[in-house]
Amino acid sequence: MTDLEWAIGLNRFMLKIIGLWPPDNRDPREAIKSRFRLLYNLITLLFVLAIPSLASLIRVWGNMILMIDNLIYSLPISIAVFKVCIFWYKQEALAPLIDMIVRDWIKPKLKEERDVMLRLAKISRMIAMCGCLIVIVPMVLSVICSLFGITNRHLTNLTDPGKPLAIQSYYLHDVSKSPQFELTLLAQEITLITTGISYYSIDHFLGLLVLHVCGQMENLHLRLTNVRKCTDFDVTLKYNVQDHVRLIRSVEIIDDSFYIMMLILVLYFGIIFCLQGFLIINVLNDDGQLSFMQLVWFIALTTCVLVHMCLYCAVGESLVTQCKKIHRATYEYAWYNINPKAARNLILIMLRASKPIHITAGKIFPMTMATFCNLLKTSASYISVLFANQN
Repeated sequence: MTDLEWAIGLNRFMLKIIGLWPPDNRDPREAIKSRFRLLYNLITLLFVLAIPSLASLIRVWGNMILMIDNLIYSLPISIAVFKVCIFWYKQEALAPLIDMIVRDWIKPKLKEERDVMLRLAKISRMIAMCGCLIVIVPMVLSVICSLFGITNRHLTNLTDPGKPLAIQSYYLHDVSKSPQFELTLLAQEITLITTGISYYSIDHFLGLLVLHVCGQMENLHLRLTNVRKCTDFDVTLKYNVQDHVRLIRSVEIIDDSFYIMMLILVLYFGIIFCLQGFLIINVLNDDGQLSFMQLVWFIALTTCVLVHMCLYCAVGESLVTQCKKIHRATYEYAWYNINPKAARNLILIMLRASKPIHITAGKIFPMTMATFCNLLKTSASYISVLFANQN
């Protein structure tokens, strides 16, 4: 149980904050608290950030720089709302996967299998901890800068008639006066933190699921490699085939739950990478539309989005690699040294392992490093299209 808590504790804590960790049905109070946190999170996301930022986008429509300045913030906020809704809708489908993780950690296992699970759980925890820092550090800096009237946005009288808020937004009340400005700024900053947690914790949960499956596949590979040492070949092979089918079904559930979200994220990455690349190159060419601090801020945001998409594809690549290792282990087995009837049983796992399993974006293309490279090249090429439209 100690290993289990260490492996999933951070992901569970972040999802519980926003009310998205599947509640224990045996505890009705916990279920009500979870729904209340989720409702609060959605309401604040919509009415404090999403709707005001989109209203501001309508006001600045036609001004390329102001539109990009708005979209850099409003797009991630809209994506966060979409992620929360998708995850909430798929909670029941994902609950068995959490039960699977619990069973895999508490069941008896060899030291080698435990070491594999701990190694991948450590990677998952590192990703989650880095995600927490990505959320907390920018939000704290944003609060400090806003309190001193410093901003990383492009300011005009159209978007900020008074003191600058953290996010380009349009409210029905007058935010240029006190205490409306301070209260609105505080509401924005609190909601930004919950938005950041919503955005990254769902991604980290996806990474937790996929990396856990990768660990189980690596353990399956170890068992297949050493199956010749077992006294009862048929019983051992039957257990491994059942475990392989279980893992394949788990990946199918993960893909069915997240494929729409992954497609939207791929489109979002392409749009954000194009817009931020255009903005940075435009500033360097025109010399002076943004300050040095704003330029650094946008470069940091671009790098963050780039690294995050790379992590999606790296986790998907790891899943494909583990599947290939199982396929190779079955084909390299010395089948000619065993009973012919037992050797025929290897065909079952050979055939299933020959088909790679992966998470996909919209059931269209797999999330692998090759996809990431193609996405980078395509997004970079569209930056020239933005420059052509501007001219």
